[in-house]
Amino acid sequence: QVQIVESGGGLVQPGGSLRLSCAASGSIHSLYVMAWYRQAPGEQRELVAVATNHGATTNYADSVKGRFTISLDNVKNTVYLQMNSLKPEDTAVYYCNLKQLRNDYWGQGTQVTVSS
Repeated sequence: QVQIVESGGGLVQPGGSLRLSCAASGSIHSLYVMAWYRQAPGEQRELVAVATNHGATTNYADSVKGRFTISLDNVKNTVYLQMNSLKPEDTAVYYCNLKQLRNDYWGQGTQVTVSS
């Protein structure tokens, strides 16, 4: 069993910052990928950022490059998403995802609202 718990969402003004956290626990394999997705109302879920615990590679959606930073703590099996220069179009429910051994695990989602 794998548990995924997210935290850190909230309401922020345009131009502000938020940091999301996602902790994975349970049967965690030595090789995995963790990612953040988001889904706005009426839209499909989209990949925001991804990080691997092997090779320390990261990748970002074009819409967040230069503003968001994903980081992974291998010891804690925790992934963070630092979001700076937030825009109203970043408003969405943000979901954490863990991929290992051909399985996908999802968190419950955390709401991020960017509004003045």
